[in-house]
Amino acid sequence: MTVFVCGEEPEDIWCGIYDAWMSRLGHANIRLEPVGCDRELFCLYRDVEVTEGKAEKVTGSIRHKLSEEVYEAVYRAALSNDRYRADKVYRFLIHAFAAGAGILNQLQVPAVYEVFCMNRYLGREYSHIIQFTRFSQMKEGVLLGKIAPENDLVPLVSSHFADRLSGENWILYDCKRKKAAVHQANRGWAIVRADSSLWQDKLNKKTDEEIYEGLWKTFHHSIAISQRRNWKCQQNLLPLRFRPYMTEFVGKAPRG
Repeated sequence: MTVFVCGEEPEDIWCGIYDAWMSRLGHANIRLEPVGCDRELFCLYRDVEVTEGKAEKVTGSIRHKLSEEVYEAVYRAALSNDRYRADKVYRFLIHAFAAGAGILNQLQVPAVYEVFCMNRYLGREYSHIIQFTRFSQMKEGVLLGKIAPENDLVPLVSSHFADRLSGENWILYDCKRKKAAVHQANRGWAIVRADSSLWQDKLNKKTDEEIYEGLWKTFHHSIAISQRRNWKCQQNLLPLRFRPYMTEFVGKAPRG
């Protein structure tokens, strides 16, 4: 068994798929694994080199030989939190290039069902994130939002807010992955690594909206009807893991 070891970004996964496919070793003799997995005896491990050319060849083949819909499905799967998503996407593409663009309807195929499940879970969290993300204004006038999704949603969520907040300068920071989307008003956005001490100092600064945060909390409390409080239902609609990054819940202890 030959194991191709790749990173967890979509570009890393595309390059891993390219190397595995071009190795001509036979799909049954190949496995893709993320960096950091325990290594097995009697397996040959190869580190994947990431290049723009390899990634473009894979994505181009998916788009031109299959469809944009298939590409969207595998791209979202590549952003999921499934640790072994690289190999699952690889298995999916083996079937896809054999079956054609209609592969997404063949849920009886285990590899297709795996990609479907990853898309479904990611889609649910995406809907939550775009509803629950809150932005506060920093002293420099830049809007700052913080999220910590299970899936790598910064690229998808940033596209949403680039349309909604196109005229604003804003930063959307993923606290779990230490990266951020930086948007320039009426220009565009880019994803940058934000794990340096300089970034952390900037992101931890107080905003100038503390007074408005207090007003928002007061409003949130005043409209509540105590007789109709249903904490279990509220947690189903608004899971606890989203609340540390929402203005109306900052500083509150979560209720179980």
